[in-house]
Amino acid sequence: QLHLVESGGGLVQPGGSLRLPCAAPGHGLDILGLGWFRQAPGKEREGVSCITSGGTTKYVDFAKGRFAISRDSAKDKAYQQMNALKPEDTAVYFCAAGLAACENGISAPGYNHWGQGTQVTVVS
Repeated sequence: QLHLVESGGGLVQPGGSLRLPCAAPGHGLDILGLGWFRQAPGKEREGVSCITSGGTTKYVDFAKGRFAISRDSAKDKAYQQMNALKPEDTAVYFCAAGLAACENGISAPGYNHWGQGTQVTVVS
C-alpha cells in the first residue's frame, strides 16, 4: 500500500515562497508519475503541475514561471517549490501518483494514489 503525505503548508505573505514535500515513506517513486493539485474552498480541484517518471515536467498557466515540481526518488519524495505566491493561491494542495500519471496531461486519469493535503494560505 502506497501512502502519500504532504507537508510544508502554512501561512505566507503575498510574494513569499513555500516548498511542499510529498513523502512516500518506504517506497521508491522512480517508476511513478507524480502530480500536484489544489482545491480552494467552494471550488473544484484543479491540476497544478506534474512530472513523469522520466523527468518531464508540465504546468498549468497560473503556475508557469512561479512553481517548480521535482522528484527525489532517493528520499522517496516529490517537491513543489512555490514562489511569488498570491492570495488566489490559497488552497489545500494535494500530491498524487500513478504508474502512467502525467504522461497524457496534468489532470488526465492515472493518479491512483493521493495524499490528504496540506493547507497553504496567502494573506497580508
